[in-house]
Amino acid sequence: MIPAFSPRREGDLGIGDTLALREWIDWAAERQVGFIQLLPINENGTEESPYSGISSAALDPIYLACDVGEIPGLRSVDIAKARDQLMSAQTSSLVNYPAVRAVKRNLLELAWAKFENAPQSMIEEFAHFRQTEEEWLGDYGLFRFLMEFHGEKLTWDQWPASCQTPVSAREFVAGLRQKDAEQVDYRIGYFAFVQWLCFRQWLALRAHADARGVKLMGDVPIGISWHSSDVFFAREEFRLGWCGGSPPEGMGQDDPFFQQWGQNWGIPLYRWDHMQSNGFTWWQKRIKRLTRIFQIYRLDHILGFYRIYAFPWRPERNHEFIGLSREQAASINNGLLPDWSLRPDDTVENKAANRDDGDIRLRAILSASDGAEVIAEDLGWVPDYVRPHLLDLGITGFRIPHWDCNENGHPTPGNAFPENSFATYSTHDHDPVNGIWNGCLRVIQQHQENPNEHTAWAVGGANNTLRILSEFAGIPIPHQAPWPPFTEGVRLRLIKALFASNSRYACLMITELFGLNDRINHPGTSGGQNWRFRLPWTLTEICGDPTLEANCRKLATIISITRRA
Repeated sequence: MIPAFSPRREGDLGIGDTLALREWIDWAAERQVGFIQLLPINENGTEESPYSGISSAALDPIYLACDVGEIPGLRSVDIAKARDQLMSAQTSSLVNYPAVRAVKRNLLELAWAKFENAPQSMIEEFAHFRQTEEEWLGDYGLFRFLMEFHGEKLTWDQWPASCQTPVSAREFVAGLRQKDAEQVDYRIGYFAFVQWLCFRQWLALRAHADARGVKLMGDVPIGISWHSSDVFFAREEFRLGWCGGSPPEGMGQDDPFFQQWGQNWGIPLYRWDHMQSNGFTWWQKRIKRLTRIFQIYRLDHILGFYRIYAFPWRPERNHEFIGLSREQAASINNGLLPDWSLRPDDTVENKAANRDDGDIRLRAILSASDGAEVIAEDLGWVPDYVRPHLLDLGITGFRIPHWDCNENGHPTPGNAFPENSFATYSTHDHDPVNGIWNGCLRVIQQHQENPNEHTAWAVGGANNTLRILSEFAGIPIPHQAPWPPFTEGVRLRLIKALFASNSRYACLMITELFGLNDRINHPGTSGGQNWRFRLPWTLTEICGDPTLEANCRKLATIISITRRA
């Protein structure tokens, strides 16, 4: 698993791009790695989280490779100037999104200004793209034009009343076009041009991956941003008064709202009844576009297709409810409180109804998948009917070894994992397995240095996690002596045990391959280091470093001896 923003290459612009991913595809092919998992690549506007898409169709131009030959019209002098502007961002350990977006935007604007002089074949290719993608591209271009016109920091619900609805927005732009059609068409054309470049590069990457026998794995967020083009133009598909999220998890959280109420993701709920009446058109189009690029995809928060925890307020109001009782919260919110939508799993009848709802929705998604392999992110508090139902549908579920224990607290052996499963120690929302191991050792050390009630509780969980991981990987469990540090031997045993499991898919995060403790995201938090991790090295540097390259060789060996090749 490599987030698209994470890889480095010589000459990049401070973030991963399609050329960097091409290098990793070649690396994977040479080591018999079967797939590369990415996070969502849809356009995020000014947000950093890849789960905040402003369009279910548009791709994020931040991942464009802006080299000569990749973007028509760009000269080497233009790109050299851009690299000079991003000198500190290129060497930083974290992505500087504002700086990278600004510089890439300037390059793309420059390329668009010159595009009328491009070869005729390219002009015709772009015209064909606009024609064939008009079904979504027209509304998207209008939406991006209005975002730019009103200032990109303003969301559509903050626009003037003259632009608050699709009808009024079209009339507003038509009025502008009467005054200056050339400028309006030029700006809308720019946004179409950028999407053409995005699809051009990503489809070329897919073709390269196919040729090398490596599959690209995409990611479909359960929701779409409240402030997206989709919601603006198709709000009849959404319940805008409610936001999806997850309930409190009964575990220690730093964020007081998360601890008391759960996570409010701010995504509008779907009007599933309306979607069902039109044949789930919105979902079907979304999946068909996705599978043009990805041969495998992950359905985020699969539990939300059965039922979802919902908040009757937007995240901007979360602070109002911290510390309030449920009665107090209801009194300031018209009697409405967070609850399960459409219904909780509190009775046999409700469970059956939720399962039936999920069945209808997921079958509609499968029918649009065109043979793509579907992975369900079925983590969290999973109702007992979900995994059997996914098995019936042929959808692959996750298996996290240290969470998959029997009633006696022992881990399920890897050879007992269902074949149709996706085995991994971590996701982007968790520490890598080396971070888990080292974190447990730190908890034990802290308790030894300063024992108290809190550390005593935490140390029990730490010891249990280390025991389960050790049992799963066949690592000797000490009786009296302390747990071993995370050595190379521990790392290799954990990887081998995962790959030797019966699961169809076995996946490492890129951080786990090199023993890095960096984390991609901390759920329930924003800003900071979230979604900004960059590998410390280019792939050329990795292959030229004996220690780093040894990790890659060992991975290839484990793939071979566990018969995953």
